Amino acid sequence: MDNTGMNEPPRLLHVGITYNVKHNKRDEEPNHPSTDLEPEPLDNEAEYDDINTILAIKEVLERKNCRVTLLEADQNLPVKLVEHKPDMVFNIAEGIYGRGREAQVPALLNFYRIPYTGSDETTLCIALDKALTKRILSTYRIKTPKGQIITKEQNRVSGTFRFPAIVKPNAEGSSKGISDAAIVTNRKELQELVLQNIRLYQQDMLVEEYIGGREFTVGILGNGKDLCVFPPMEITYLHPDNPYNIYSYQVKQNYEEFVRYECPARISPEMDAEMTGTAKKIFEVLSCRDFARIDFRLSPEGVLYFIEINPLPGLAPGYSDFPMIAECNGMDYHSLVWNVLQSALKRYGMQSYIH
Repeated sequence: MDNTGMNEPPRLLHVGITYNVKHNKRDEEPNHPSTDLEPEPLDNEAEYDDINTILAIKEVLERKNCRVTLLEADQNLPVKLVEHKPDMVFNIAEGIYGRGREAQVPALLNFYRIPYTGSDETTLCIALDKALTKRILSTYRIKTPKGQIITKEQNRVSGTFRFPAIVKPNAEGSSKGISDAAIVTNRKELQELVLQNIRLYQQDMLVEEYIGGREFTVGILGNGKDLCVFPPMEITYLHPDNPYNIYSYQVKQNYEEFVRYECPARISPEMDAEMTGTAKKIFEVLSCRDFARIDFRLSPEGVLYFIEINPLPGLAPGYSDFPMIAECNGMDYHSLVWNVLQSALKRYGMQSYIH
């Protein structure tokens, strides 16, 4: 009897990590000229991951006996996918250029029929477009701040629009283009900032009525009957003298100086149920998968407003909100990353790799 191969260990799951990494071009190329025709925002790479985040995910997967290949999501990604043929991709890539850039890698993975973590290209494309997301959710009676899209050609708000307002690039994540300077108090300030930001970010601007009050974020992990909605985390601002508290990219970079995180948030059981229930509904309406993070504001009048959703939330250990939420609820970083992968494996019927 031929026993060849009977005692061989099971094949390791081969996981590719697709990512975009911060290159800090301004630091690497100090003499690189910037032109008036193509200005580059200071937060240009805000959505991209630090190499330490990528290596942290890699370490988690390797500890779980996965074979890991790093696949930077650049123009050569199709060649890399064909060459390495991963069984599963752990996708944290934000994409390169364009309104639908977060959809680029998932669409490519679907083209090659490679399973991957997280939401598909349709969900990511919709969620990155803030105005489109608002329109969809409003049909489900989910309250969002009143807003309008402003273009280079149509750079004035129409009708009765209340100030103060906040100006956001319509298709950006990681709070790009959002800071205290994004608040405008009259139509003249609005027009000036809109024209400046359209030129800087090369896209339309979303103008919303500013909602004061308290700020919360809700993390969601899993799918279907295994879905876990974590209790809300509150972002409490440490400088109450500031009339407009904005959870900006600059604040996130120096969060210990500007904010305190309270998890679970100190809210009534009724508001907790409303917020987590609304987050779950949004997750399902937009067909999110595996994990997402949803931001809310609670107005001084007690009205809950959906602000934004991130179906590709950051996973920087000790920095990103999603790992903080998980840790506050007893799930360490290694368990969080592994749970994201497990959720995807179950979706694809690859439970044999779960251990």
